[in-house]
Amino acid sequence: MEHAATRRFVEEIWDRSILPTLHEYITIPNKSPAFDREWQEHGHMEQALNLLTDWCGAEGIPSVEPRVERLPGRTPLLYLDVPGEGSDDCVLLYGHFDKQPEFTGWREGLGPWTPAVEGDRLYGRGGADDGYSTFASVTALRALKEQSAKHARCVVVIEGCEESGSFDLPFYLEALADRIGSPSLVVCLDSGCGNYDQLWATTSLRGLVTGTLTVQLLREGVHSGASGVAASSFRVLRRLLSRIEDERSGQILAPEFHTQIPAERIADAEKLAGILGDEVYGELPLPAGVEPVTRDVKELILNRTWRPALSVTGAAGLPPLESAGNVLRPMTAVKLSLRIPPGVDPAAASAFLKETLERDPPYGAHVRFEPDQAAAGWNAPPTEPWLRDAIAGASQAFFDREAAALGEGGTIPFMAMLGEKFPAAQYLITGVLGPGSNAHGPNEFLHVPTAKKLTCAVAHVIAAHAIR
Repeated sequence: MEHAATRRFVEEIWDRSILPTLHEYITIPNKSPAFDREWQEHGHMEQALNLLTDWCGAEGIPSVEPRVERLPGRTPLLYLDVPGEGSDDCVLLYGHFDKQPEFTGWREGLGPWTPAVEGDRLYGRGGADDGYSTFASVTALRALKEQSAKHARCVVVIEGCEESGSFDLPFYLEALADRIGSPSLVVCLDSGCGNYDQLWATTSLRGLVTGTLTVQLLREGVHSGASGVAASSFRVLRRLLSRIEDERSGQILAPEFHTQIPAERIADAEKLAGILGDEVYGELPLPAGVEPVTRDVKELILNRTWRPALSVTGAAGLPPLESAGNVLRPMTAVKLSLRIPPGVDPAAASAFLKETLERDPPYGAHVRFEPDQAAAGWNAPPTEPWLRDAIAGASQAFFDREAAALGEGGTIPFMAMLGEKFPAAQYLITGVLGPGSNAHGPNEFLHVPTAKKLTCAVAHVIAAHAIR
C-alpha cells in the first residue's frame, strides 16, 4: 500500500462523512440492555443500528450489503462479509454500538447526548467507546479496495451488548459460525492507548464480576436514638467488604481472586513505565493534593492490569443529604464491581464472592449478594513475527513513532470468547481510549487525529496479513 494515498483517502472520508455521522450517533441514547431494560420499546438501539447500516450502505464497500442479524429476544448485530482474494483465510474485525449510561459531572457545555468539538476532541457518550469502530473498520477496508491491495476475506461484527457483558454474543457466534469460519487474525477496536502519539497493541484484559450486596437489620427505619441497640446496616456492610478487601491498602485478600503474573507481562510493565512515566496517573482527574496509591509506576501498571480490585459503583437505601433525617436506616445496598486478572474463572469468582459475603452474617443480619455480570479476562498469545513487523510498520508509517504495548484494566468479553474459540488466531487489539478520554465517565471524548491514524494502521496490518 502507498501510505500517503491511504492517509489522504482516510482523512477525506473521516472529514466528509464519518464525523458528521458520529455527531448524529452521539445524540442517540442507545444505552446497553443492562442500563435500559426496555431497550426494545424505547427504540434507541434500532435508531443507532439504522444509522450505521445506512452509512455502510452509502459509504461502504461497493457490492457488499450490510446485514442486520437478529435472534429472538436478543440485541441485534451488524454483519458485513467482504470477499478477499485467493484463499479461504479470514480476518475478523470487531466493535460494538451500545453505550454506557449518562453518568454525572459533565462540564458546562458538554453532555452525554450532545456532541461538541473542542480542538481535536469530539465529546459525547459512545463516540470513542465504541461508535467509531464501525466507520474505522469499513473505511480501512475501503482504503484497501481503493488501491487494489490484496487482502483476505474480512468479516465485520458490530454487536449491541458489549457494555452489558456481551451475553448475547455467544449465540450469534454460534449462529454465524459457518459464515465466519476460522479467522487467523482478529482486529478489535474497543481498547485503549497509552498516549496519542503511537500505535498501541493491547496484551491483556482483566475480567469482571459484578453484583448487588444488600444488608438489612430492621423491617423499617426507626429513630436514631435506637442506635447502639440495633446495628447499623452500613457498619455491617463495611465488615462484610473487609472479608474481600483490605480497606487500608485496597489489596484483595482471597487467593481465589489472584493469578500468577507472567514474567513477560512484568517485563511489559517495566517497559511501559519507561514510556509513560507519571502519565499513568497524571491522566486521572485527581484533586489538588490527592495521591495515587503508590508512586511506583510499574506497580500501578500491574495493579490495573494483573491484580484484582474492588469498587463500589452504586448504592441504595441512602437518602439524599437534604432529606437525611436522624433515622437508623433499615438497609443498605451497594453495587460491587470486582476486576479479576486473566486466568481467574469468572463464574467461580462470582460464586466464591457470594459465599464469602453471605456466610455467618453479623448479628444475624439478612445479607444477600445477587450476582450480575461475570466476564473472563484475556491474555494475548505470543505475537508472530509478521504481525509484530506489521504493527511496527503501521506505527512508523502513520504515527511516525515506534509501536508500543500495554495491558488494559477493563474488560472486552468478546476477546475471551474468541481466544477460547480460535486459539490459533493472532490478535490486534487496539483503540482510541487514551489519556483523559474517560469512557464510562463524564466528558468522554474521541481524539480524532488518533482515530484517523488508527484507521490507516488497520488497513496496513490487513494488507500485511495477506502477504505474510
